[in-house]
Amino acid sequence: MFRNTARFLDALFVIAGGLLAHWMRFSTPIALADTERLLIAFNCVLVLLLFPGFGVYETWRGKHLSSMLARVAAAWMVVVATALFLAFTLHRMDAVSRLWFGYSTLISGALIIVTKCLVHVALRIVRRRGMNYRTVAIVGAPGFARTLLAHLEHAPQAGFKPVCVFDTSIEAAESYGARLNRLPVLTDLDAFAARVREEHVNEVWLALPLSEERTIYRFTRMFRHDFVNLRFIPDVRSLSLFNHALVDVVGLPTLNLSATPFSSPQMWPKLIFDRLFAAAALLALAPVFVVLAIGIKLSSPGPVFFRQIRKGVDGQPFAIYKFRSMTVHHEAQGQLTQASRNDARVTRLGGFMRRTSLDELPQFLNVLLGQMSVVGPRPHALEHDDLYKDQVYGYMYRYRIKPGITGWAQVNGYRGATSKVEKMEARVKFDLFYIYNWSFWFDMKIVFITIFKGFVGRNAF
Repeated sequence: MFRNTARFLDALFVIAGGLLAHWMRFSTPIALADTERLLIAFNCVLVLLLFPGFGVYETWRGKHLSSMLARVAAAWMVVVATALFLAFTLHRMDAVSRLWFGYSTLISGALIIVTKCLVHVALRIVRRRGMNYRTVAIVGAPGFARTLLAHLEHAPQAGFKPVCVFDTSIEAAESYGARLNRLPVLTDLDAFAARVREEHVNEVWLALPLSEERTIYRFTRMFRHDFVNLRFIPDVRSLSLFNHALVDVVGLPTLNLSATPFSSPQMWPKLIFDRLFAAAALLALAPVFVVLAIGIKLSSPGPVFFRQIRKGVDGQPFAIYKFRSMTVHHEAQGQLTQASRNDARVTRLGGFMRRTSLDELPQFLNVLLGQMSVVGPRPHALEHDDLYKDQVYGYMYRYRIKPGITGWAQVNGYRGATSKVEKMEARVKFDLFYIYNWSFWFDMKIVFITIFKGFVGRNAF
């Protein structure tokens, strides 16, 4: 019923867009030309035929609004392009007002997209209030079941209501009182199946490791005659800490265990912001650069800039730029001595620059060149990479995205030397949290915190 209503509204919006466009172009909503009527009718048919193929009328429950709206916009663009092709094929394009066609495309597209946004928002509100939900029974060990329950609790707008848990672990259910997050826990398979059928549970989520193939088959066979949605949510916690996205590779569903966590389109806002912010920063800080360059030259002999090879995204090496804060010295191959408090190698001006992070400003050049980002995990010296990659789990995954001038670890106080493994573990923990929870607005938050409190730190010397 809902899908039929949505189809009817989409076709209605195509007609409304054509009429409104005619009124805007010719100051009258009636007396459409024959070619305009043909295009409107053709667009209505295409919407009814093509939109289902794009998944426009699938349930949006639990899905990101942005990805679904992108799908709707893509489907509408295909409809419009096909209509243009029809007009050219019939040699009727000269009879169509280009302004009318542009207006109708924008108005109909806007009506379709805005309406779907409003419906989505309304459904979120309704589901938050405990209505329009689907019941879920979870099958799995208590540990992973708790994780899923926490996700559902923090996303009430998705409209999933857990009703019971089936414990597949060896331990007896009595060890946690036969309840999990106030939900009944069952250990008898027949009793579980009976409960699902009696309560007309909508979905059964199999939260099982990949090795539990027999158990998965057992449940699919048990519910093969029931109209219940079976979903397999693989428990891959023991395999990797990282990205578990399901992607399509040469037509095959592939589970990413450790791969680049974001697609290029997702990163476009970050890339644009990086270049614009870096260009603006370099332009605004040009006088500061001149003053510091003169001060460095006067404080000790040697170059103004310090260059060092670091790892970038996916381990690609690049030369990072800093203002030189130490006297020129040479160390043995493969050895790196971190700066310490009252280090004799650090010049007086260098100490001030390091405490205030002014020595990091030339890295905006790296950002402008696309080697770094404004926000991201800090790149460490190659010697530190070799030291910590085997001691700190997840250390090298930080290089799956571009390193940054500032980061979540830095604004939380993890700056300066890392003399102990525990300090590096804490820093990596914050970096991984940033990667798991990245969004453009998370970047803006870190930039804001850095501007107001992140430049000076007690651990920087």
